[in-house]
Amino acid sequence: MATPTQEEQHLHFVVFPFMAQGHMTLMIDIARLLAQRGVIITIITTPRNAARFKATLDRAMESGLSIRLLEFQFPCAEFGLPEGCESFDMLPSFSLALNFFQAANMLEKPVRKLFPELTPRPTCILSDVLLLYTLDIANQFQIPRIVFQGVCCFLLVCLHNLRISNVLDQVTSETEYFVMPNMPHEVEFTKCQIPQVLYENLKQFSEERKKADLESYGVIVNSFEEMEPEYVKEYKKTREDKVWCIGPVSLCNKEAMDKAQRGNKASVDEQQFLGWLDSQKPGTVIYACLGSISNVTPPQTIQLGLGLEASNRPFIWVIRGSDASNEVDNWISENGFEERTKGRGLVIRGWAPQVLILSHPAIGGFLTHCGWNSTIECISAGVPLITCPLFADQFANEKLAVQILEIGVRVGVDEPMRWGEEEKIGVLVKKEDVKEAIEKLMD
Repeated sequence: MATPTQEEQHLHFVVFPFMAQGHMTLMIDIARLLAQRGVIITIITTPRNAARFKATLDRAMESGLSIRLLEFQFPCAEFGLPEGCESFDMLPSFSLALNFFQAANMLEKPVRKLFPELTPRPTCILSDVLLLYTLDIANQFQIPRIVFQGVCCFLLVCLHNLRISNVLDQVTSETEYFVMPNMPHEVEFTKCQIPQVLYENLKQFSEERKKADLESYGVIVNSFEEMEPEYVKEYKKTREDKVWCIGPVSLCNKEAMDKAQRGNKASVDEQQFLGWLDSQKPGTVIYACLGSISNVTPPQTIQLGLGLEASNRPFIWVIRGSDASNEVDNWISENGFEERTKGRGLVIRGWAPQVLILSHPAIGGFLTHCGWNSTIECISAGVPLITCPLFADQFANEKLAVQILEIGVRVGVDEPMRWGEEEKIGVLVKKEDVKEAIEKLMD
């Protein structure tokens, strides 16, 4: 009989990450974890996405891991996307979301053509749930397709229970609270806090995604049973027990270099902010970052900054590139913000190595949009949350963190910031809300 190691040497997983910063980062971590167990890995992606992770994958391959990249051109122009828009976080408007999903799934033809040439013969497809075409390829070549879900089991159970009940039919408005049916805990939602309910143009794609998901062999989830045991158990019931919680996958990044270069290149020298963090007392610094695909308006961004200033606590504030408009830049530099917070505040524009920052002992709280990657990375680091959800799965993640796990404090957002309608909505969180939440968490 072959030993496990011998068996693993014959395994060849073809990995299909969805083209978005957060999705790619997780799938690269999973690919490395599998390769460390002797599995041969082929990653299917596009040139710009491959470039983002080149340093990480080069180090992995230099260490002897069997990982290879296959790059395919992304059909931007064919689907009305800007040239070079190969990642979801590059979209100029959410109105192009469906175009992007459709473009991502048009890689089927070139991938299908190349698939028989892969050696050794692939034994499994590991696919992001948003790449529906991989089910057809798995069926054609008679290999299992395992879906990757980049969300928590709590949300997956919520969505399942909504599908098999008629509770939403009885809700008369987007802001009316209702109790999520058949849950281990009593949790209330509004209709507008549920992912995808707000976007009519995505309903058909969402239904097709659910169908492809259920027809797949099984599911892996970036979560762990000790954190949400009741919901892992409930979700397994919906998938005939073929659910494997493999998280937090970010923990595979042991070395400082892996943490620093996990994704995009940092917009500042990591030694600069690590030196600054080293000078702070343990558990005193607020880390504030609202994710890689949020479009926060300048007035809202300024209110967050004023709240951080009013807290009178040291902070690291990450401002996404698209949020750092001229208005915000002028306010930071010309209205005295930098001078007033000099020495106790550090502003990073663009991308920051979040896992590296959260793992530093000086961090005492994380002001977050509650994207699942950020939430589980924060939990892994043992850092409590200040929750400021914006859209998608983030309200569900907030409820898990604050109401069920009791490891966070709400800023007080009840309605989502609809992508593309940010200017209409205006300011959801004022500086007083931010200051009060920080004080409640830290005192």
